[in-house]
Amino acid sequence: MTLIHTALLCEAQSFIEKYKLKKTNLNPKIYSNDEYIVLISGVGKENTISSIEYIFKNYKISKAINIGVAGVSDKSISIGEMFCCNHKLNGIKWLPLETVDMPQTKHNTNEITLYDMETKYFLDISREYLDENNILVFKVVSDYLSSDILAKDFIKKLIKNSTSSLIDSFI
Repeated sequence: MTLIHTALLCEAQSFIEKYKLKKTNLNPKIYSNDEYIVLISGVGKENTISSIEYIFKNYKISKAINIGVAGVSDKSISIGEMFCCNHKLNGIKWLPLETVDMPQTKHNTNEITLYDMETKYFLDISREYLDENNILVFKVVSDYLSSDILAKDFIKKLIKNSTSSLIDSFI
């Protein structure tokens, strides 16, 4: 099975709809069919760790993909632009990503960096079970390091518009 991990339901909705997935578990929230499993872990370290560990202990996963929104400080990067953060892939831009415990409002480094709150933990656990080539991280720029809570419809639209055609090549 291919795992698609998101922190939020609004990040997962386009995949749930596209692959016609059914809710199969409440805690953690899981939607699945015979081919795909979408895990919605919730935000942050503890939620991500417990949910990802649950998936790998209870399902046979052959590929793990983390998809979600991330902030960036560089305003020359467009909101809605998608990046792969753990591989350099043809047709998709690459940027490094830093996982933080709280929404980031200041840039910590001299290089352009994306910021999120789950990827490090997703990668740490996935690497225990899968080869690096079968783990992918895609982030869509949602803000310029704002601590504002983003509207769910805005996030859903960003993910759907940014991932619809390119992701199919890698899932």
